[in-house]
Amino acid sequence: MKYVMVWRERAWGSAADAETAQERVLEIMQHWTPPETITIHQFLVRVGEYGGFAVLETDDLEALHQLASTFALFDFVMHPVIEVGVALAAEGAAVAWRRSMGAG
Repeated sequence: MKYVMVWRERAWGSAADAETAQERVLEIMQHWTPPETITIHQFLVRVGEYGGFAVLETDDLEALHQLASTFALFDFVMHPVIEVGVALAAEGAAVAWRRSMGAG
């Protein structure tokens, strides 16, 4: 299954706290590799902010949780997504089923 992962840096108390947190993230990223069961199609950072987006593919929810838990500095939201052609086919099937029911 594909997901769009959105992350945003958690609010910190002071500028010094934020700087320390940023240094820690850079340290962790130098040694981090994604779990083998996750394919990262895109890994993007919002320009001028501390957060971003990633397009991931996995059936391993435990690995997704591990990924998010590795970076405690960030809040994560995972959005399951499907390709537009697949979505349109599902919507077309739903419309056809409703039409088969007649006027409501």
